[in-house]
Amino acid sequence: MKAAVVGKDHNVEIQDKKLRPLEHGEALLQMECCGVCHTDLHVKNGDFGDKTGVILGHEGVGVVKEVGPGVTSLKVGDRASVAWFFQGCGHCEYCISGNETLCRSVKNAGYTVDGGMAEECIVTADYAVKVPDGLDSAAASSVTCAGVTTYKAIKVSNIKAGKWIAIYGLGGLGNLALQYAKNVFNAKVIAIDVNDEQLKLAQEMGADMVINPAKEDAAKLIQEKVGGAHAAVVTAVAKAAFNSAVDAVRAGARIVAVGLPPEAMSLDIPRLVLDGIEVVGSLVGTREDLAEAFQFAAEGKVVPKVAKRPIEDINDIFHEMEQGKIKGRMVVDFSL
Repeated sequence: MKAAVVGKDHNVEIQDKKLRPLEHGEALLQMECCGVCHTDLHVKNGDFGDKTGVILGHEGVGVVKEVGPGVTSLKVGDRASVAWFFQGCGHCEYCISGNETLCRSVKNAGYTVDGGMAEECIVTADYAVKVPDGLDSAAASSVTCAGVTTYKAIKVSNIKAGKWIAIYGLGGLGNLALQYAKNVFNAKVIAIDVNDEQLKLAQEMGADMVINPAKEDAAKLIQEKVGGAHAAVVTAVAKAAFNSAVDAVRAGARIVAVGLPPEAMSLDIPRLVLDGIEVVGSLVGTREDLAEAFQFAAEGKVVPKVAKRPIEDINDIFHEMEQGKIKGRMVVDFSL
């Protein structure tokens, strides 16, 4: 089978791989598609350590081709996911308390274990979430990572219907965060991005206010117009966005960190204390979060913007990603 494998020179090699036999609790997926995430770029470049030889991909959707012994959660013909949260230990304090993505023994697809950017993929059946009928596979692939990550972040923000939420960064993640905030949580959304094209798309998607922080002070404007946001979700990978979010919210607000810039953010500790502002991190989502995120997408409340490419284009896709040329989500389609 063809697979996108991390090479030694930070390029991706399309290799012919042969998979081992299935073990207890595993299933074999015939992959239909796999989204390309910014995290894949980090893995390819060795930013999280040398991952030479690993098959990339954690935004995969495939059809069950075979099940191993002991599998009851999937059957042949089901569509299922290959997500970043590939498997937890199942018995630690995090796994049994609804925080399984924080498991200290977690396995991550396309990072610590082979992922879904291949024609076939072995998954742990109980951790591969079924894709509901009526949801296109390419769209579903975006929900497995970008969708569930932003859906969980909006949940964690504690935003209430009719209240203001500021979303920093309206790329592949932020665009979905906007849709979940508007169409699932019924919030009022402020979209903040330095790219006017992204802001134009955000307006088309229903943003109630759009701000380009390169042209005006986002935090000051938000305070003036609405008295401060009730919550903020930061998907941008710039320190300035995180700092602005702290200044843009009102007392009692919660700021959810999603993007991973290399710098530390600046926190006005007296303001955090005196105004009761919370800053929390949110990491992808649990299997239950993914099932919910899938269902909202199947109902048409969230529509990922995707473009399909053959697996041979993977290095070109990463190059375009580094240059900031990608709008929405790029998806490797194995039928091309």
